[in-house]
Amino acid sequence: MSGSAVDCAAGPRAPVSVCLASFNGESYIAEQIESVLKQLRPNDELIVSDDASFDQTVDIIRKVGGSRIRLYENKVSLGVVKNFEQALRHAQHDYVFLCDQDDVWFQDKVGRMLAELAGAVMVVSDCRVVDANLQTASPSFFALRGSGPGIARNLYRNSYLGCCMAFRRSLLTKALPIPRGVPMHDMWLGLVAQASGRVTFLPEVLSLYRRHGRALTDSAGVSDYSRRQQLSWRLKLAVALLLRLVLHR
Repeated sequence: MSGSAVDCAAGPRAPVSVCLASFNGESYIAEQIESVLKQLRPNDELIVSDDASFDQTVDIIRKVGGSRIRLYENKVSLGVVKNFEQALRHAQHDYVFLCDQDDVWFQDKVGRMLAELAGAVMVVSDCRVVDANLQTASPSFFALRGSGPGIARNLYRNSYLGCCMAFRRSLLTKALPIPRGVPMHDMWLGLVAQASGRVTFLPEVLSLYRRHGRALTDSAGVSDYSRRQQLSWRLKLAVALLLRLVLHR
């Protein structure tokens, strides 16, 4: 890991909105929130949208973050895509970071990604894939996934990993609402960003990407879905992207 707490008084920077979607994340969410809050400043915001958790997630969020977190609780579960969308709708600042509930951020993540956003619509950083106990499974998600920019490339094999994304809030005017049938929010946001301007893949490991038995997605491994289902998703993504771009000409 890059170190401990960052010096929050070091140098001016733009405020950021960190959007975290939670659901039954009691095992790891405290560690993630602590790693995020260490590098946030008073003008930043950490938004948590909880998707009707029935474990101790919400109590842990309140205990760890207190007044530093803007917590929104869904009365009924919306699912991961719409839960992230809800968090994004509450973002107030010009630079937005996506955040999973079970990872760990390195201390320089916000600063490094903000620097790269000066010349891009979106930045996707690399991460180290780890198991439940933070033991390394793969030192580089980029190498594991063959990550890189390009619409066709990412329709074929998605490498837009949400927990490693930061982007300009202006992207949301095109990206929201997320169309029905889109398999994951990060795939959609990445494609819209790619169609809107420059997407930078930053080859620096800035977080630990925890994969475990209760993880909601399996971006690091081979898909369990059939080829037919994957082709259907790609078609829906391509059509939705084309329609959204025409709408926002």
